[in-house]
Amino acid sequence: MLPRSRRDVLKSAACLGAAMTAGRAVPAWPAPPLPKVKFHGRELTRLIIGSNPLYGYMHFNGLYSRFVAEWMTQDRRLEILHRAEKAGINTWQVHYNTDTMQDLRRYRDEGGKMQVLILADFELMKNWKLLPEVARVNPIGVGHHGNRTDERFRKGEMNVVEDFCKAVHDAGVPAGVSTHNPAVVDYVEEHGWNVDYYQTCLYRVTRTADEARRDFGEAPVGEIYFEKDPERMCAMIRRTKKTCFAFKLLAAGRLPDIERAFRFALTNVKPQDPVIVGMCPKYKDEITDNVNLVGRLSA
Repeated sequence: MLPRSRRDVLKSAACLGAAMTAGRAVPAWPAPPLPKVKFHGRELTRLIIGSNPLYGYMHFNGLYSRFVAEWMTQDRRLEILHRAEKAGINTWQVHYNTDTMQDLRRYRDEGGKMQVLILADFELMKNWKLLPEVARVNPIGVGHHGNRTDERFRKGEMNVVEDFCKAVHDAGVPAGVSTHNPAVVDYVEEHGWNVDYYQTCLYRVTRTADEARRDFGEAPVGEIYFEKDPERMCAMIRRTKKTCFAFKLLAAGRLPDIERAFRFALTNVKPQDPVIVGMCPKYKDEITDNVNLVGRLSA
């Protein structure tokens, strides 16, 4: 007969082997729960599910975006949202347009409880009179879209961004500025704008080719991801007292070491700052993996 200690070890190993699913081991113990942060009277999980992959915006190449957009039917999008909520995520960052608002209505009709952080674009950027209607879905905030912000900053038209934030406040909703450029946060802080939060991309993907050539001597092909960009943005994030919702911490799927990317983001933003991560669980359970990873790294 085997000694009890060795028998127990072998039994545990057998159980672990039986728990192998979809080519990966399921932890033998529950992961720590997602930490939560306070924001304007709300409680948000520090991990927020993003909307880009749900609508085929993959920021990789056009073929991949088209493939994902065709796979992401409305039924699959709603399934992913419900799975995210069941896994413990309580907030969804979503772009405003006709399709996303239809999905939000269906999600809530089906009993979905996640809060929404809205990023203005498309119809909402063109027609601010829609803001009272947007306010009726009770978002935790509405932010000026990052690409549009960076374009205004480049043209010296930041007054338009500020006016949008004032219109959001007039609708009774917290207002934010999304950007990919740390200089935008610096500008808003220096000018003392009345904004409630920033949505901060860890990579300055809106650099023009000319800006890249000026700063680095050459420009890459396609969207621009430089390895030191996260350090530059996180330094700015730590300089402001306002909540920053950090996004693209995985460089739109380009980083092979996912745990390292999560650890960098969680330890280099402020403790009050959530992270937004898009998820496409076609080939693996990214939702469970990300929830477990953030829970463990935050424990």
